[in-house]
Amino acid sequence: MPRANNAGVEIRYEVDAPDAGDPDEAVVFCGDVGLGAWQFGWQHAALAGPHTVITPETRGVGRSDAPPGPYAVAELASDVDAVCAAAGVRNAHLVGYGLGGMVALAYALASSRPASLAVVGTPPAGDAYNPDGVWADPADPAAVRGSLNGLLSESFREAHPDVLSRIVEWRLGEDAGRETFEAHRAAVEGFDLSDRLYELTTPTLVVHGAADAACPKAAAEGLAEGLPRGELHSVAGARHLVGVEASAAVNDALVGWLAEHAADPLSE
Repeated sequence: MPRANNAGVEIRYEVDAPDAGDPDEAVVFCGDVGLGAWQFGWQHAALAGPHTVITPETRGVGRSDAPPGPYAVAELASDVDAVCAAAGVRNAHLVGYGLGGMVALAYALASSRPASLAVVGTPPAGDAYNPDGVWADPADPAAVRGSLNGLLSESFREAHPDVLSRIVEWRLGEDAGRETFEAHRAAVEGFDLSDRLYELTTPTLVVHGAADAACPKAAAEGLAEGLPRGELHSVAGARHLVGVEASAAVNDALVGWLAEHAADPLSE
């Protein structure tokens, strides 16, 4: 499995559909606090094939290195840059959940490599985000299952108990332990771009579940309004894992966004 080295820290990543589209362009997923790659399964299925898709395992998660925390968002962004450089990606279309959205925003401020952003459940500053509502200790199956009450709407949970069971299994197997979560939480707490949003001119789609309890609707609205090229896509009734419970709507939005901002392979 490929790995990128960032100042001695190795970040493990996967590349899917490597021959899709422009050879130096890819969609790159950026993960939420302590969560495994399962979180992007619903979007991966829609985007891999039309596009090359790269899924890094965030520092501390999965088979990536887990140096002692605390971490900083800028540090996590440099990990993503190392992955893009190792994979030969010149134009990266970043898709980030929560903390991953913060990483995408910081990366776009620091580098010209990001060509577009799509951030999900992401605020302009960490004080508007509740990481405790997202992560649950994978050593405690009851806590993991209970956490889904806040992450997915009641109507979705009642209609799709099989999906909940699969998510619990994935979280128990893939999510990070408490030490990594605390390191990620520190990154969230230290993040604040609220006074710099005007500098971020990268096209940014702000996707938000209107009933998100981890990231209030007002925070997402403030992010979209503060970005020079921000566009809000809100999904009524959905909670933080909007890409799971409203995958069709979110995937349609992402496919349309990438059609607008990624290179058209048919024009090459």
